[in-house]
Amino acid sequence: MELASYADRAVSLVNTADPYRHRDTLTTCEQAKELLAPEGRCRVTNADVAELRAIRDRLREVFDAAESGRVPRAVQVLNSLMKQYPIRPVVTDHDGASWHLHLAEGAPTIAAVYGAKAAMGLAVQATELGFDRLGVCQAAPCREVFIDTSTNRSRRYCSDRCATRANVAAYRARRKEQARAAAASEAAQDGAAEAAGTKVMAGAANAR
Repeated sequence: MELASYADRAVSLVNTADPYRHRDTLTTCEQAKELLAPEGRCRVTNADVAELRAIRDRLREVFDAAESGRVPRAVQVLNSLMKQYPIRPVVTDHDGASWHLHLAEGAPTIAAVYGAKAAMGLAVQATELGFDRLGVCQAAPCREVFIDTSTNRSRRYCSDRCATRANVAAYRARRKEQARAAAASEAAQDGAAEAAGTKVMAGAANAR
C-alpha cells in the first residue's frame, strides 16, 4: 500500500469548497457519500458531514500555510490532525477478500476514517517531497489545492483549465499594456512635434 496516495483524499476534501465558483459540494449526506466512495459502502449522518467539513477547514489551513511559507504552522495543524485522527493499522481478510491493510480500524466514525487517511497521506507527501509541494492555485480567484509532483517544482495551477485561463489573462494584460505604452509614445511624439512647430513659428515671427 502506498501511503502517499492517501494524500489525494486531502486534496479532494479541501476542494469540495470552491471559492472561485462560490460552491460547496459538501453540505448533504449524499454529497458526503460521493466523497467517501473510496472507503466502500458506508452509512453517513449529518454529524459525519459536519465532522468532514471541520477536517476540511484544518486541511485547508495546512495548504494555505505551506503555500505562504509558514511551514511551522502547517506542521502544527497537520500534527494536531494526526493526533486527533490516528491511524490504527490492522491486517484483515474480511468479507472473503485477500489479506490487506486497514489503516484506521476501529475509528469511531467514517469521517474519522477518512480524516486519518487524508492526514497521514498528506504528511507522507509533505515530508517526502517538501511542504513547498503543497500548492494553492495561482489563477485568481481560484483557490483549489493540489500536490505538485512535477520534477522541477513548476506547477502553479490546479488544472489545465486554470492554467489556460491565467495565460489568456496574462496575454490580454500584456496587450493592454503595450497599447497603453504605444498611445503614450504617440502622444509624446505629437506633443514634441507641436512644440517644434510652435518654436519655428515663433522664430519666423521674430525674424519679421
